[in-house]
Amino acid sequence: MNADFVGRTYPSSGPYAVSAAEIAAFADAVGSDDPLHRDPEAARAAGYADVIAPPTFAVTIAQQCDRVYVMDPDAGVDYSRVVHGEQRFVHHRPITAGDELAGELTVDSIRMAGGHAMITTRTELSAAGEPVCTSTSTIVVRGGEDQ
Repeated sequence: MNADFVGRTYPSSGPYAVSAAEIAAFADAVGSDDPLHRDPEAARAAGYADVIAPPTFAVTIAQQCDRVYVMDPDAGVDYSRVVHGEQRFVHHRPITAGDELAGELTVDSIRMAGGHAMITTRTELSAAGEPVCTSTSTIVVRGGEDQ
């Protein structure tokens, strides 16, 4: 791992268009039957412009942003050895159908533990320049056989 990447922020990526169909499919995948994820009238009655995504939907966009770092050849990440460790979200507002999200990725930390690299990244998701969600992810890059 290239520890010099700690503190590096990649240019904003996107836009990532969010559709009602994607939100409904994700809600199905996580077993949510909340009408706010499928019924635009119910969402509008609750004060939203359109259907809103389940909170963990943000991972679908954040992982696309993470790819910029993971695939950077100078970062030294062997993706075949990556295991997802942890994911956290701070929502500033719900992700809504019709959003065009942008994501700015920062490498917050890289530390070694037992021969493995623990890498924490933070993705700031925004729509029209306004914050939507902060997604923090930790991946583990398993050490090689010689570790």
